[in-house]
Amino acid sequence: MKLFFLLCFTMLGGCAVVQRAGIAVLYQKAPLTEAQVTRDIVYQPGSTSPGQRLDLFRPASKHWPVIVFAYGGAWEKGDKALRFGGEDVYGNIGRFYAAQGIGVAVINYRLQPAVTWRQQVSDMADATAWVGRNIASYGGDPSRIFVAGHSSGAYLASYVALNREVAAQHGVPHLAGAICVSGAGLDMADAETYRLGQQVGYFQYRFSDKGTNPNWQRDASPVAFARKGAPPFLVLYAQGETAALVRQARHFHDVLDSQGVSNRLVSVPGGSHARMVLELSRPDGIVGPAVLDFVRARSR
Repeated sequence: MKLFFLLCFTMLGGCAVVQRAGIAVLYQKAPLTEAQVTRDIVYQPGSTSPGQRLDLFRPASKHWPVIVFAYGGAWEKGDKALRFGGEDVYGNIGRFYAAQGIGVAVINYRLQPAVTWRQQVSDMADATAWVGRNIASYGGDPSRIFVAGHSSGAYLASYVALNREVAAQHGVPHLAGAICVSGAGLDMADAETYRLGQQVGYFQYRFSDKGTNPNWQRDASPVAFARKGAPPFLVLYAQGETAALVRQARHFHDVLDSQGVSNRLVSVPGGSHARMVLELSRPDGIVGPAVLDFVRARSR
C-alpha cells in the first residue's frame, strides 16, 4: 500500500501529502467572478446524492470548449469542494481554465465502497452526457467537450472516453479529447506494473466485483477498449511519482499508439502525484500550458 500514499492528497486526509506538494508555494489563485460559477448542478435527474452534482465554471465569452473534470482519491475519497489551508484546490482548476476561455465542469461522483466501480464510471458518463445536453444554454459549445481527471479521476475519464458501449448507453456526446493526469489503474493486467511494486490485491478489492468476475483485470481496464477512432489523448505524469504509476502512463501511451489512437505523452520533471493537481491551475510550468495547448488545438 505504501506505493499509493500519494494517489491523491485526499487519500490520507490530505494534510501531509499536500504539505509535501508545497501548496503554500504552488497554489496560485485564479481570477474568476462568482457570477461565472454555477454550483451543485444535479447531473443525474432525480438524484438527491451529493455525489452526483457538478460545479460549472464559465468563461465570459460564448461558444467555449468545456472540460469535464474528475478528481482523484483512490476511488474512495474526494469532493469537488475540497479545501485545504483555506484554498479550494479543485475550484481553482475551474477558475483557471474558465479565465482562459475554457469552461470546466468539476464533478462529484459517488465513492466506493458505497457504490461499485461500474457505478462510478456511470457517474462520469452521466455527468459528461449532462454537459452535452445542456452546455449550450450556459454559453458553451457541445461539439467541443473534453473529459479529464487526475489519478482515479483520470481512470474514470479514460474509461468513458475509450469504452464506446458505456458512452453510448449513457448518451455521452462525441468527445473532442481526453486528458489523463497521473492516471492509476489504466491497465490492471500489466505484469510490469506489479513487478514494480504495485499490489494486485489493491485493484482486485476494488474492481473484481467482490470476487465474482474472473475477467476483472480486462473488464475494468481502460486500455482494453482502446481502438482507432477514439478521441485524442493528452497523457501527463510526473517523473517523481512511483515507478508503478510512471509505468502506467508510459504503457498507456504505448497501447494508444499501437491501436492508432492519437495521443501526446508529457513527462514532467521531478514533481509528485499530489503536486500534479496544483500544477493544473498554474499558467507557468508544464502541466497547465500543456492542457491549454491541447484543448485549444482541438477547438479551432
